[in-house]
Amino acid sequence: MKALMPGRRRTMLAVAALLPALAGFGWSRERDDAWSAAERAVLASMHLDRLGALPPDLGNAVAERPEAAALGRALFFDTRLSRNGQVACASCHEPARQFQDGRPVGRGLADGARRTMPLADAARSPWLFWDGRKDSLWSQALGPLEDDAEHGSNRTRIAQQLHAHHRQRYEQVFGAFPPLAGLPADAGPLGSPAQREAWARMSDAQRDAVNRVFANLGKAIAAYERTLRAAPSRVDRYVRAVETGDAAARQILTPDEVRGLRLFIGKGRCVTCHAGPLLTDQHFHNTGVPPRTPGRPDPGRAAAVARVQADEFNCLGRYSDADATACGELSFIAQSPGLLGAFKTPGLRNVALRPPYMHAGQLATLEDVLAHYRQAPAAVLGSSELAPAGRVQAGRQAVRLDDEEARQVVAFLRALSGPADEGVGAGAR
Repeated sequence: MKALMPGRRRTMLAVAALLPALAGFGWSRERDDAWSAAERAVLASMHLDRLGALPPDLGNAVAERPEAAALGRALFFDTRLSRNGQVACASCHEPARQFQDGRPVGRGLADGARRTMPLADAARSPWLFWDGRKDSLWSQALGPLEDDAEHGSNRTRIAQQLHAHHRQRYEQVFGAFPPLAGLPADAGPLGSPAQREAWARMSDAQRDAVNRVFANLGKAIAAYERTLRAAPSRVDRYVRAVETGDAAARQILTPDEVRGLRLFIGKGRCVTCHAGPLLTDQHFHNTGVPPRTPGRPDPGRAAAVARVQADEFNCLGRYSDADATACGELSFIAQSPGLLGAFKTPGLRNVALRPPYMHAGQLATLEDVLAHYRQAPAAVLGSSELAPAGRVQAGRQAVRLDDEEARQVVAFLRALSGPADEGVGAGAR
Protein backbone atom coordinates (compact mmCIF):
# COMPACT_ATOMS: atom_id res chain seq x y z
CA MET A 1 0.00 0.00 0.00
CA LYS A 2 2.70 2.46 0.98
CA ALA A 3 4.79 1.76 -2.10
CA LEU A 4 2.08 3.03 -4.45
CA MET A 5 1.93 6.48 -2.90
CA PRO A 6 3.84 8.22 -5.78
CA GLY A 7 1.58 6.64 -8.40
CA ARG A 8 -1.54 7.75 -6.59
CA ARG A 9 -0.15 11.29 -6.43
CA ARG A 10 0.61 11.27 -10.15
CA THR A 11 -2.99 10.27 -10.90
CA MET A 12 -4.40 13.06 -8.73
CA LEU A 13 -1.99 15.63 -10.19
CA ALA A 14 -2.93 14.60 -13.72
CA VAL A 15 -6.63 15.08 -12.98
CA ALA A 16 -5.91 18.42 -11.28
CA ALA A 17 -3.97 19.61 -14.33
CA LEU A 18 -7.02 19.02 -16.52
CA LEU A 19 -9.50 20.89 -14.32
CA PRO A 20 -9.01 24.36 -15.81
CA ALA A 21 -9.84 22.98 -19.26
CA LEU A 22 -12.88 21.15 -17.93
CA ALA A 23 -14.38 23.87 -15.74
CA GLY A 24 -15.39 26.09 -18.63
CA PHE A 25 -16.72 23.32 -20.82
CA GLY A 26 -20.48 23.60 -21.20
CA TRP A 27 -23.01 21.24 -22.73
CA SER A 28 -26.04 21.33 -24.93
CA ARG A 29 -28.63 18.74 -25.91
CA GLU A 30 -26.93 18.39 -29.29
CA ARG A 31 -23.55 17.49 -27.85
CA ASP A 32 -24.22 15.52 -24.66
CA ASP A 33 -21.84 12.79 -25.85
CA ALA A 34 -19.25 15.05 -27.47
CA TRP A 35 -16.44 14.51 -24.99
CA SER A 36 -13.19 16.42 -25.44
CA ALA A 37 -9.80 14.72 -25.18
CA ALA A 38 -9.31 16.22 -21.69
CA GLU A 39 -12.71 14.97 -20.57
CA ARG A 40 -12.08 11.51 -21.96
CA ALA A 41 -8.86 11.33 -19.96
CA VAL A 42 -10.71 12.11 -16.74
CA LEU A 43 -13.51 9.67 -17.59
CA ALA A 44 -10.96 6.93 -18.20
CA SER A 45 -9.32 7.66 -14.82
CA MET A 46 -12.67 7.00 -13.12
CA HIS A 47 -13.23 3.50 -14.55
CA LEU A 48 -13.10 0.76 -11.92
CA ASP A 49 -10.62 -1.23 -13.97
CA ARG A 50 -8.06 1.54 -13.39
CA LEU A 51 -7.68 0.33 -9.81
CA GLY A 52 -5.40 -2.46 -10.98
CA ALA A 53 -4.11 -5.09 -8.61
CA LEU A 54 -4.68 -4.62 -4.89
CA PRO A 55 -1.51 -3.04 -3.47
CA PRO A 56 0.36 -5.10 -0.87
CA ASP A 57 0.11 -4.35 2.83
CA LEU A 58 3.76 -4.64 3.82
CA GLY A 59 2.84 -4.31 7.49
CA ASN A 60 0.74 -7.49 7.34
CA ALA A 61 2.69 -10.60 6.33
CA VAL A 62 -0.45 -12.76 6.14
CA ALA A 63 -2.56 -10.30 4.14
CA GLU A 64 -2.82 -12.57 1.08
CA ARG A 65 -3.15 -15.94 2.80
CA PRO A 66 -6.58 -17.57 2.30
CA GLU A 67 -6.44 -19.25 5.71
CA ALA A 68 -5.87 -15.83 7.30
CA ALA A 69 -8.90 -14.44 5.46
CA ALA A 70 -10.98 -17.42 6.64
CA LEU A 71 -9.96 -16.76 10.24
CA GLY A 72 -10.60 -13.05 9.75
CA ARG A 73 -14.10 -13.69 8.43
CA ALA A 74 -14.92 -15.81 11.48
CA LEU A 75 -13.63 -13.06 13.76
CA PHE A 76 -15.51 -10.37 11.81
CA PHE A 77 -18.84 -12.01 12.68
CA ASP A 78 -17.93 -13.16 16.22
CA THR A 79 -19.95 -11.34 18.89
CA ARG A 80 -17.93 -13.01 21.68
CA LEU A 81 -15.21 -10.44 21.14
CA SER A 82 -17.44 -7.76 22.69
CA ARG A 83 -18.05 -7.06 26.37
CA ASN A 84 -21.73 -8.05 26.26
CA GLY A 85 -21.36 -10.86 23.72
CA GLN A 86 -23.72 -9.13 21.28
CA VAL A 87 -21.55 -6.86 19.11
CA ALA A 88 -19.41 -7.97 16.16
CA CYS A 89 -17.63 -6.04 13.42
CA ALA A 90 -20.58 -6.98 11.22
CA SER A 91 -23.00 -5.26 13.62
CA CYS A 92 -21.99 -1.92 12.12
CA HIS A 93 -20.42 -3.15 8.87
CA GLU A 94 -23.46 -5.06 7.61
CA PRO A 95 -22.85 -7.00 4.38
CA ALA A 96 -26.39 -6.28 3.16
CA ARG A 97 -25.81 -2.51 3.58
CA GLN A 98 -22.53 -2.07 1.69
CA PHE A 99 -20.67 -3.04 4.89
CA GLN A 100 -22.00 -0.03 6.81
CA ASP A 101 -25.16 0.41 8.88
CA GLY A 102 -27.26 3.27 7.47
CA ARG A 103 -27.19 5.17 10.78
CA PRO A 104 -26.04 8.77 11.28
CA VAL A 105 -23.43 7.46 13.75
CA GLY A 106 -22.27 3.95 14.47
CA ARG A 107 -23.93 1.99 17.27
CA GLY A 108 -22.23 -0.78 19.23
CA LEU A 109 -22.62 -0.88 23.00
CA ALA A 110 -23.59 2.79 22.68
CA ASP A 111 -23.83 5.47 20.01
CA GLY A 112 -20.50 6.60 18.61
CA ALA A 113 -19.53 10.08 17.44
CA ARG A 114 -19.16 9.42 13.70
CA ARG A 115 -20.68 7.58 10.80
CA THR A 116 -19.72 3.97 10.00
CA MET A 117 -17.59 3.90 6.85
CA PRO A 118 -18.06 1.19 4.17
CA LEU A 119 -15.26 -1.33 3.65
CA ALA A 120 -15.16 -1.97 -0.10
CA ASP A 121 -11.60 -1.40 -1.30
CA ALA A 122 -10.66 0.16 2.05
CA ALA A 123 -7.35 -1.72 1.71
CA ARG A 124 -6.35 0.86 -0.91
CA SER A 125 -6.46 3.76 1.53
CA PRO A 126 -3.32 4.95 3.34
CA TRP A 127 -5.41 6.30 6.23
CA LEU A 128 -8.43 4.73 7.92
CA PHE A 129 -11.41 6.25 9.77
CA TRP A 130 -12.86 9.68 9.03
CA ASP A 131 -9.88 11.34 10.71
CA GLY A 132 -7.19 8.93 9.50
CA ARG A 133 -6.10 7.94 13.01
CA LYS A 134 -5.01 4.49 11.76
CA ASP A 135 -2.55 3.85 8.96
CA SER A 136 -3.42 0.28 7.96
CA LEU A 137 -6.45 -1.94 7.63
CA TRP A 138 -5.14 -4.34 10.28
CA SER A 139 -4.49 -1.58 12.78
CA GLN A 140 -7.92 -0.09 12.07
CA ALA A 141 -9.58 -3.40 12.98
CA LEU A 142 -8.17 -3.20 16.52
CA GLY A 143 -9.57 0.18 17.54
CA PRO A 144 -13.26 -0.74 17.89
CA LEU A 145 -12.49 -3.79 20.06
CA GLU A 146 -11.33 -1.62 22.96
CA ASP A 147 -13.68 1.33 22.37
CA ASP A 148 -16.33 1.66 25.09
CA ALA A 149 -19.02 2.65 22.58
CA GLU A 150 -18.23 -0.23 20.20
CA HIS A 151 -17.07 -3.67 21.43
CA GLY A 152 -16.00 -2.41 24.85
CA SER A 153 -13.62 -5.32 25.52
CA ASN A 154 -9.97 -5.48 26.60
CA ARG A 155 -6.83 -7.20 25.39
CA THR A 156 -6.49 -10.11 27.79
CA ARG A 157 -10.16 -11.03 27.45
CA ILE A 158 -9.90 -10.87 23.65
CA ALA A 159 -6.76 -13.06 23.68
CA GLN A 160 -8.53 -15.60 25.85
CA GLN A 161 -11.60 -15.62 23.58
CA LEU A 162 -9.36 -16.15 20.57
CA HIS A 163 -7.61 -19.04 22.34
CA ALA A 164 -10.88 -20.65 23.42
CA HIS A 165 -12.75 -20.43 20.11
CA HIS A 166 -10.27 -19.91 17.25
CA ARG A 167 -7.02 -21.51 18.42
CA GLN A 168 -6.70 -24.10 15.65
CA ARG A 169 -7.23 -21.58 12.84
CA TYR A 170 -4.98 -19.06 14.58
CA GLU A 171 -2.11 -21.53 14.85
CA GLN A 172 -2.46 -22.50 11.18
CA VAL A 173 -1.71 -18.88 10.31
CA PHE A 174 0.50 -17.53 13.08
CA GLY A 175 2.07 -20.55 14.75
CA ALA A 176 1.81 -21.65 18.37
CA PHE A 177 -0.43 -19.64 20.66
CA PRO A 178 1.52 -18.09 23.55
CA PRO A 179 0.73 -19.38 27.07
CA LEU A 180 -2.02 -17.43 28.79
CA ALA A 181 -1.85 -19.05 32.23
CA GLY A 182 -1.69 -16.52 35.01
CA LEU A 183 -3.08 -13.63 32.99
CA PRO A 184 -5.85 -11.51 34.55
CA ALA A 185 -9.27 -12.08 33.00
CA ASP A 186 -9.66 -8.40 32.18
CA ALA A 187 -6.67 -6.17 31.55
CA GLY A 188 -5.64 -3.64 28.95
CA PRO A 189 -4.00 -0.23 28.57
CA LEU A 190 -7.23 1.48 27.47
CA GLY A 191 -9.81 -0.07 29.79
CA SER A 192 -11.23 0.85 33.18
CA PRO A 193 -8.89 1.94 35.99
CA ALA A 194 -8.95 -1.64 37.35
CA GLN A 195 -8.10 -3.05 33.90
CA ARG A 196 -5.26 -0.58 33.41
CA GLU A 197 -3.89 -1.41 36.85
CA ALA A 198 -4.04 -5.14 36.07
CA TRP A 199 -2.24 -4.48 32.77
CA ALA A 200 0.50 -2.56 34.56
CA ARG A 201 1.07 -5.50 36.96
CA MET A 202 1.70 -7.89 34.06
CA SER A 203 5.30 -8.56 33.04
CA ASP A 204 6.75 -7.03 29.89
CA ALA A 205 6.79 -10.48 28.29
CA GLN A 206 3.13 -11.08 29.11
CA ARG A 207 2.07 -7.72 27.72
CA ASP A 208 4.10 -8.30 24.57
CA ALA A 209 2.57 -11.74 24.04
CA VAL A 210 -0.96 -10.39 24.42
CA ASN A 211 -0.19 -7.46 22.12
CA ARG A 212 1.16 -9.88 19.51
CA VAL A 213 -2.04 -11.95 19.62
CA PHE A 214 -4.10 -8.76 19.47
CA ALA A 215 -2.16 -7.48 16.44
CA ASN A 216 -2.49 -10.85 14.71
CA LEU A 217 -6.24 -10.74 15.21
CA GLY A 218 -6.28 -7.42 13.36
CA LYS A 219 -4.13 -8.83 10.57
CA ALA A 220 -6.53 -11.74 10.07
CA ILE A 221 -9.56 -9.44 9.94
CA ALA A 222 -7.72 -7.23 7.46
CA ALA A 223 -6.97 -10.27 5.26
CA TYR A 224 -10.72 -10.87 5.07
CA GLU A 225 -11.56 -7.21 4.49
CA ARG A 226 -9.11 -7.11 1.58
CA THR A 227 -11.51 -9.42 -0.27
CA LEU A 228 -14.29 -6.80 -0.19
CA ARG A 229 -14.39 -4.97 -3.51
CA ALA A 230 -16.64 -2.44 -5.20
CA ALA A 231 -18.68 -3.73 -8.14
CA PRO A 232 -18.94 -2.03 -11.55
CA SER A 233 -21.77 0.44 -12.08
CA ARG A 234 -23.58 1.74 -15.15
CA VAL A 235 -21.10 4.62 -15.16
CA ASP A 236 -18.22 2.19 -15.74
CA ARG A 237 -20.03 0.64 -18.68
CA TYR A 238 -20.77 4.08 -20.10
CA VAL A 239 -17.13 5.17 -19.76
CA ARG A 240 -16.02 2.03 -21.55
CA ALA A 241 -18.52 2.76 -24.35
CA VAL A 242 -17.08 6.27 -24.73
CA GLU A 243 -13.56 4.83 -24.86
CA THR A 244 -14.46 2.27 -27.52
CA GLY A 245 -16.76 4.54 -29.55
CA ASP A 246 -19.76 2.26 -29.01
CA ALA A 247 -22.59 4.72 -29.74
CA ALA A 248 -25.36 2.25 -28.94
CA ALA A 249 -23.90 1.40 -25.52
CA ARG A 250 -23.85 5.07 -24.58
CA GLN A 251 -27.58 4.78 -23.92
CA ILE A 252 -26.58 3.09 -20.65
CA LEU A 253 -26.91 6.50 -18.96
CA THR A 254 -29.91 8.78 -19.28
CA PRO A 255 -29.44 12.32 -20.66
CA ASP A 256 -29.70 13.76 -17.14
CA GLU A 257 -27.07 11.32 -15.85
CA VAL A 258 -24.72 12.22 -18.70
CA ARG A 259 -25.17 15.93 -18.01
CA GLY A 260 -24.60 15.28 -14.33
CA LEU A 261 -21.37 13.46 -15.18
CA ARG A 262 -20.25 16.38 -17.33
CA LEU A 263 -20.97 18.79 -14.48
CA PHE A 264 -19.24 16.48 -11.98
CA ILE A 265 -15.95 16.58 -13.87
CA GLY A 266 -16.34 20.12 -15.20
CA LYS A 267 -18.29 23.08 -13.92
CA GLY A 268 -19.10 21.55 -10.53
CA ARG A 269 -15.42 20.68 -9.92
CA CYS A 270 -16.48 17.69 -7.82
CA VAL A 271 -13.65 15.66 -9.30
CA THR A 272 -11.16 17.96 -7.58
CA CYS A 273 -11.53 15.75 -4.50
CA HIS A 274 -13.68 12.86 -5.75
CA ALA A 275 -11.15 11.59 -8.27
CA GLY A 276 -9.95 8.23 -9.52
CA PRO A 277 -11.78 4.88 -9.72
CA LEU A 278 -13.04 5.07 -6.12
CA LEU A 279 -13.93 8.76 -6.50
CA THR A 280 -11.81 9.91 -3.58
CA ASP A 281 -8.42 11.57 -3.32
CA GLN A 282 -7.90 9.80 0.05
CA HIS A 283 -7.08 13.18 1.63
CA PHE A 284 -8.72 15.36 4.30
CA HIS A 285 -10.74 18.51 3.67
CA ASN A 286 -12.73 21.05 5.66
CA THR A 287 -15.90 21.86 3.73
CA GLY A 288 -17.79 23.62 6.51
CA VAL A 289 -19.99 20.67 7.47
CA PRO A 290 -21.76 21.70 10.70
CA PRO A 291 -21.06 19.71 13.88
CA ARG A 292 -23.60 17.06 14.78
CA THR A 293 -23.91 18.54 18.27
CA PRO A 294 -23.99 22.37 18.30
CA GLY A 295 -21.25 23.82 20.45
CA ARG A 296 -19.13 20.65 20.21
CA PRO A 297 -17.22 20.83 16.92
CA ASP A 298 -15.13 17.83 15.92
CA PRO A 299 -11.45 18.70 15.23
CA GLY A 300 -11.20 15.83 12.73
CA ARG A 301 -7.79 15.20 11.18
CA ALA A 302 -6.04 17.77 13.36
CA ALA A 303 -6.51 15.63 16.47
CA ALA A 304 -5.59 12.39 14.72
CA VAL A 305 -2.06 13.16 13.53
CA ALA A 306 -0.51 12.77 16.98
CA ARG A 307 -2.64 9.68 17.63
CA VAL A 308 -1.45 7.78 14.59
CA GLN A 309 2.17 8.77 15.25
CA ALA A 310 1.97 7.44 18.83
CA ASP A 311 0.02 4.27 17.97
CA GLU A 312 1.97 1.16 18.98
CA PHE A 313 0.26 -0.68 16.11
CA ASN A 314 1.25 1.74 13.36
CA CYS A 315 3.47 0.92 10.37
CA LEU A 316 6.64 1.77 12.27
CA GLY A 317 5.67 -0.11 15.44
CA ARG A 318 7.13 -3.39 16.66
CA TYR A 319 4.02 -5.35 15.66
CA SER A 320 4.16 -4.25 12.04
CA ASP A 321 5.78 -6.59 9.53
CA ALA A 322 7.06 -3.65 7.45
CA ASP A 323 10.47 -2.07 7.63
CA ALA A 324 10.86 1.70 8.00
CA THR A 325 11.39 2.24 4.27
CA ALA A 326 7.83 1.03 3.60
CA CYS A 327 6.26 3.60 5.91
CA GLY A 328 6.73 6.76 3.88
CA GLU A 329 3.32 8.30 4.57
CA LEU A 330 3.67 7.84 8.32
CA SER A 331 7.29 9.02 8.30
CA PHE A 332 6.41 12.29 6.57
CA ILE A 333 3.04 13.02 8.16
CA ALA A 334 2.80 16.59 9.41
CA GLN A 335 0.34 18.81 11.22
CA SER A 336 -0.98 21.94 9.48
CA PRO A 337 -3.68 24.56 10.16
CA GLY A 338 -5.71 23.27 7.22
CA LEU A 339 -6.34 19.96 9.00
CA LEU A 340 -8.49 21.55 11.71
CA GLY A 341 -12.06 20.41 11.10
CA ALA A 342 -10.97 18.37 8.08
CA PHE A 343 -12.31 14.90 7.33
CA LYS A 344 -11.48 12.22 4.82
CA THR A 345 -13.01 12.45 1.35
CA PRO A 346 -15.41 9.49 1.15
CA GLY A 347 -15.51 7.38 -1.97
CA LEU A 348 -18.72 7.73 -3.98
CA ARG A 349 -19.20 4.18 -5.26
CA ASN A 350 -22.74 3.09 -4.26
CA VAL A 351 -23.17 6.43 -2.48
CA ALA A 352 -26.92 6.60 -3.19
CA LEU A 353 -27.40 3.35 -1.25
CA ARG A 354 -26.01 4.60 2.04
CA PRO A 355 -27.63 7.78 3.41
CA PRO A 356 -27.26 9.81 5.57
CA TYR A 357 -24.08 11.66 4.62
CA MET A 358 -20.96 13.37 5.97
CA HIS A 359 -18.84 12.25 8.89
CA ALA A 360 -21.68 12.22 11.43
CA GLY A 361 -24.72 11.81 9.21
CA GLN A 362 -25.51 15.53 9.34
CA LEU A 363 -27.09 15.62 5.85
CA ALA A 364 -30.00 13.29 5.11
CA THR A 365 -30.02 13.15 1.30
CA LEU A 366 -27.81 13.67 -1.72
CA GLU A 367 -29.91 16.73 -2.51
CA ASP A 368 -28.95 18.10 0.93
CA VAL A 369 -25.28 17.45 0.15
CA LEU A 370 -25.46 19.42 -3.11
CA ALA A 371 -27.30 22.24 -1.32
CA HIS A 372 -24.57 22.37 1.31
CA TYR A 373 -21.81 22.70 -1.28
CA ARG A 374 -23.71 25.38 -3.16
CA GLN A 375 -24.37 27.40 0.01
CA ALA A 376 -20.80 26.94 1.32
CA PRO A 377 -21.42 27.94 4.95
CA ALA A 378 -18.48 29.10 7.03
CA ALA A 379 -16.78 26.41 9.08
CA VAL A 380 -17.49 26.35 12.80
CA LEU A 381 -13.96 25.07 13.37
CA GLY A 382 -11.03 25.84 11.11
CA SER A 383 -11.53 27.29 7.63
CA SER A 384 -13.74 25.85 4.89
CA GLU A 385 -12.22 25.21 1.47
CA LEU A 386 -15.50 26.31 -0.13
CA ALA A 387 -16.49 29.84 -1.07
CA PRO A 388 -20.10 30.98 -1.53
CA ALA A 389 -21.10 31.40 -5.19
CA GLY A 390 -20.45 34.92 -6.44
CA ARG A 391 -17.49 35.49 -4.14
CA VAL A 392 -13.89 35.14 -5.21
CA GLN A 393 -11.70 34.16 -2.28
CA ALA A 394 -8.07 33.08 -2.53
CA GLY A 395 -7.55 29.38 -1.89
CA ARG A 396 -11.29 28.66 -1.77
CA GLN A 397 -13.53 27.05 -4.35
CA ALA A 398 -17.11 27.94 -5.22
CA VAL A 399 -19.61 25.39 -6.52
CA ARG A 400 -21.70 27.37 -9.00
CA LEU A 401 -24.60 25.11 -9.96
CA ASP A 402 -28.23 26.11 -10.49
CA ASP A 403 -31.14 23.99 -9.28
CA GLU A 404 -31.41 22.01 -12.52
CA GLU A 405 -27.68 21.32 -12.61
CA ALA A 406 -27.68 20.17 -8.98
CA ARG A 407 -30.52 17.76 -9.81
CA GLN A 408 -28.50 16.36 -12.71
CA VAL A 409 -25.42 15.82 -10.54
CA VAL A 410 -27.58 13.87 -8.10
CA ALA A 411 -28.88 11.79 -11.02
CA PHE A 412 -25.28 10.95 -11.95
CA LEU A 413 -24.41 10.03 -8.34
CA ARG A 414 -27.31 7.57 -8.30
CA ALA A 415 -25.89 5.91 -11.42
CA LEU A 416 -22.73 5.00 -9.46
CA SER A 417 -24.55 2.15 -7.74
CA GLY A 418 -23.62 -1.37 -8.82
CA PRO A 419 -26.35 -3.95 -9.52
CA ALA A 420 -27.65 -5.72 -6.42
CA ASP A 421 -26.28 -9.06 -7.57
CA GLU A 422 -22.82 -7.52 -8.00
CA GLY A 423 -22.76 -5.81 -4.63
CA VAL A 424 -19.82 -5.54 -2.28
CA GLY A 425 -18.46 -8.92 -1.32
CA ALA A 426 -15.66 -11.41 -1.58
CA GLY A 427 -14.60 -11.93 -5.14
CA ALA A 428 -17.11 -9.43 -6.52
CA ARG A 429 -14.65 -8.32 -9.17
